[in-house]
Amino acid sequence: MSTHTSLPIAPARDTRAYARRLALRHPRELTAVLALYALAAGCGLVGPRLLGDLVEDTRDGGGDGGGAIARTALLICVFVIVQALLTHAATYASARLGEKVLAELRERFVGDVLALPLATVERAGAGDLVTRTIRDVEVLAGCVRRAVPATMTALVTIAVTFGALFVVGPLLAFPCLIAVPVLWAASRWFFGRSREAFLRQSASYARITEGLTETVEGARTVEALRLAGRRAERTDRDIAGSYAAERHTIGLLTVFLPIVDTAYVLPVAATLVLGGLFALHGMVSLAAVTAATLYVQQLLGPVDTVLYCLGDLQAGAASLARLRGVHRAPASGAPASG
Repeated sequence: MSTHTSLPIAPARDTRAYARRLALRHPRELTAVLALYALAAGCGLVGPRLLGDLVEDTRDGGGDGGGAIARTALLICVFVIVQALLTHAATYASARLGEKVLAELRERFVGDVLALPLATVERAGAGDLVTRTIRDVEVLAGCVRRAVPATMTALVTIAVTFGALFVVGPLLAFPCLIAVPVLWAASRWFFGRSREAFLRQSASYARITEGLTETVEGARTVEALRLAGRRAERTDRDIAGSYAAERHTIGLLTVFLPIVDTAYVLPVAATLVLGGLFALHGMVSLAAVTAATLYVQQLLGPVDTVLYCLGDLQAGAASLARLRGVHRAPASGAPASG
């Protein structure tokens, strides 16, 4: 069977610029999504502040006891309900925007595929093109529908919550930064290796598809020339390569995720301990320490979401690079370069 030349893969810079252009084609919808997420995150910040004030009043002996607790509980319930409604509206708007962007990307990809010269398609082989058309589009669709909205929600929540920390007390915002060096080093290590790992993983699927397609299409030839054993060996090699690529990618995640999970404990402990010391010396109020500790605890969920989605985002970026690479395929008979 013939040796094929893979279709090009778009560079990371071109892929990022293309994704940015796709998102910015809908500025009104994007602004509405971000605004709704910000409002939802703001509503989520009211509860910790009310609890902090309640703790402060209880310590000072103020308030009317049960009545203050009832009012605080009622207000927290109201803001939780409003937050849920805003989050639902933001998720719906984000899903609509994502589907628009995905539809435009699909249309562009189909146009690029149909514009490919027949000689380029034959050199690339059916496996590479089929994998990009089916698997890469499916991976990217999953990324746009799940990972991108979740990451947007988490990033807006992190920004709003961190701003609230500075408002409550600038001194109380710094202890939560203790985990930044660990997260930065782990993320730098992961991002430096993950793109190539995900591209290798996608390429391994293309080789499997290509080998099986060749075997099926040339079944009569394989049988006539008694090449069944050789084709089976080719399939075993392709599967072994795919297994190695998958194992390498999972290996990166099994190093990265435990490190960041361990780093989550540091900010809460640092805020509680240092905040308590600041309160003892009269530098901040007990209400501020209570609210800040709860804010830092709330930050862990969005940060975890961002870091958990990094793998899906990297897989989606690798698939987008492969889809975008079709646009960079040579229009003439010159060989493709990746």
